[in-house]
Amino acid sequence: MCVIFVAWQVHPGCPLIVAANRDEFHERPTESVHWWASEPEILAGRDARSGGTWLGVTRTGRFAAVTNYRGPDEAAGTVSRGDLPVRFLLGTATAGDYAAGVAAAGDEYAGFSLLASDGNELWYVSNRGDGAPRAVEPGFHGLSNANLDTPWPKVEAGRAAFAEAVGADPDPLGGGAGADRCLRLLRNADIAVADLPDTGFSEEMERGLSSIFVELPGYGTRSSSVLALRDGRGRLVERRFGADSTVLGTSATEW
Repeated sequence: MCVIFVAWQVHPGCPLIVAANRDEFHERPTESVHWWASEPEILAGRDARSGGTWLGVTRTGRFAAVTNYRGPDEAAGTVSRGDLPVRFLLGTATAGDYAAGVAAAGDEYAGFSLLASDGNELWYVSNRGDGAPRAVEPGFHGLSNANLDTPWPKVEAGRAAFAEAVGADPDPLGGGAGADRCLRLLRNADIAVADLPDTGFSEEMERGLSSIFVELPGYGTRSSSVLALRDGRGRLVERRFGADSTVLGTSATEW
């Protein structure tokens, strides 16, 4: 997952709305969003190689999502980052307690940023940069491959478009135009022309990764997700893409 936009406690009818893209190598085997047979409370896509996920929810309204942290000389961890959302979704800890525990064990993982909500609070934690555990304030937020709300061009542009989409949708759980607008903004492949981050890659690669929707040889946006949660009810839309950026399918799950 490489970019996540979150509306936390700003919509009068839906306290948590999320729009996110997962970027990954196209060769990496992946299962699309489904209720897991092994853990039937979890609704999420699944990394078929490591068994974890990048974004998931439960029937009781828990939510978690993870991105990798991009930086020079990034070291591999001993535990898959995809386990971080799964452990929260399966547990009963508050989001704040879980974030504190993750921070204490941060050295076990390669660089990551994690968002977790227990329905009452939304917390953020990272094992890199300014990533100390903190409760996320109500508002519109953006997360890519750095710390929360780091003003990369894709984060700033996407957050503004996301705020417009959320504000124009009276019923995010109803499957109306708001979800379609979110999917369109997640499909934005415009390359940044200025203010590129410096994460250890070449300028050419930084430009290729600067768009909300990434299209690089062998690597890019594999799926877009739009989630709305309220009082144990939810709706999760996933749109999947092939290596040539064509749409492979779209599914919507409600509970």
